Amino acid sequence: MDCVAQAARTSREGRTLFGGRVRGGRPVVTLTLIGLCVVSYVLQLAVPAWTPQWWFVPAWGALEPWRFLTAAFLHSPGQVFHILFNMIALWMIGPYLESTLGRARFATLYLVSALGGSVGAVLLAPVTGTWGTAMVGASGAVFGMFGAVLVVLRRTGRDAGPIIGILVLNGVLGFVLPGIAWQAHLGGLVTGALLGAAYAYAPREHRAVVGWAAPVALLVVLLGTTWAMYASYGLA
Repeated sequence: MDCVAQAARTSREGRTLFGGRVRGGRPVVTLTLIGLCVVSYVLQLAVPAWTPQWWFVPAWGALEPWRFLTAAFLHSPGQVFHILFNMIALWMIGPYLESTLGRARFATLYLVSALGGSVGAVLLAPVTGTWGTAMVGASGAVFGMFGAVLVVLRRTGRDAGPIIGILVLNGVLGFVLPGIAWQAHLGGLVTGALLGAAYAYAPREHRAVVGWAAPVALLVVLLGTTWAMYASYGLA
C-alpha cells in the first residue's frame, strides 16, 4: 500500500489536451458563472438600485474601473430573453471549453473576454457616440467563448460550422435590433479568439508558461489601449 501511495504522489498529474488540469465531475466554473448571473438578475428585479450600481458606462470606466467586469453579471431586467440566451449559450459551450482547457484557463478566458467586451465599448465609443450609454450583459464574455471555441475546434480538426452560423446570426442581429451593444460583442470575440489561440497553439513544453503569460500580456494590452483612449479625451 505504501508503494501504491508513493507512486500516486510521484505520478505525473493528468492534463487536458491544451495543458489544463484534468478534473472529473460537473462543470463547476460554468455552473458558478450561471449561478452568479441568475442571482444578480434576481437582485436586479428585487432591488432597483442594483443595476445602475454595477452597469458599465464607457465614460465612467476611468474613475470606476470595476464596472468593466461587473456589468457582465447584469442583464436587461425588462428582457428575459437577454439573460436566457446568454445562459443557454454559456451552458452549451462552457462545459466543453472547461473540460478542454481546464477550469482555471476557462475561468480566465471568460473573465478576460468580459473585460475585452467593455474595452471594445470604450474604443468604439467615439465612433458610435456611446460615451454615456449604460451597458449590461454577459454577451462580451459569451462572444469570447465563441471566438475561443472556433479556434479550439479548428485546432482539434472538428466541425465549427454551427458556431459560425450562430456568430453570423448574432452579428446581424447586433446591427439590426436596437439596444444591443455590438461593440462589446466584437471586443469579447477578438479577445476570446486571441486567448483561445494562445492556449490551443502553445508548444507542449511551454503550455504551463503560456497558461499565465498569455492572459497577463492580453490584460496589459487591454489596459494600455483603454488608458490611451481615456487620456486622449482627457478622462484619465
